[in-house]
Amino acid sequence: MSNMESEMGEKRKQYPRRKICRFCHDRNPLNYRDVRTLCYYISEHGKILPRRMTGTCAKHQRILATEIKKARILSLLPYGPPHI
Repeated sequence: MSNMESEMGEKRKQYPRRKICRFCHDRNPLNYRDVRTLCYYISEHGKILPRRMTGTCAKHQRILATEIKKARILSLLPYGPPHI
């Protein structure tokens, strides 16, 4: 069947699976003291990951950014990447 589709030039377009906001789904509040959770939303260079990569909703992305900044001020999270 795939051979037949390639001959006709009609392939079904596959869409990526929609990401779900983890905080809306679990109903867990964000907290700056929960460093393990916040680490998932920071890149290896120390930047906050955008919504399109993490799948968080706009409301929780704003809260997440402020909580990461609070954790950085209190030295729970680094501002930049670790130096080797």
